[in-house]
Amino acid sequence: MARFVLETIIAAPPSEVFAASLDPELHVRSMARYGETMVEAPAGGVFTEGTTATWRARHFGIPFRLRSVVFDIDPPRAFSDRQVSGPFGAYLHEHRFAEHPVGTLMRDTVTFRSPLGPLGRIVDAVVMRRYMRRLIAERNETIAAELENRGRTLSS
Repeated sequence: MARFVLETIIAAPPSEVFAASLDPELHVRSMARYGETMVEAPAGGVFTEGTTATWRARHFGIPFRLRSVVFDIDPPRAFSDRQVSGPFGAYLHEHRFAEHPVGTLMRDTVTFRSPLGPLGRIVDAVVMRRYMRRLIAERNETIAAELENRGRTLSS
């Protein structure tokens, strides 16, 4: 299985970063470049323990549909999501939040496996790990920008 860890420092408290990370609409905004939309949104408009969502996006010019479930929610420290059905052979995203002198250290650990056995492992090593890391980094940049801009607006 392919795996990477991405750490992002955000100038906002862990409780705010945690909440923003569970906001489906913010996720959609962060993936706008890929045309990602929610086909099925979580009830109440926010992820809670066991909620699912179905996403549609286009990557590498190919349309994909992915259904995920959110679990192990531990406010404001952690939660995870995994693919229930979709393009990956397996996909797990662990989100962790810790206090940092600037605000929050957000740590994303993503473990995935493309389908097609040995061919999928080559794709993961050559293309997908870098691509997925960039995708998560873009998501984190959007979360940071929203929270940090919100903080500037509130203190002005």
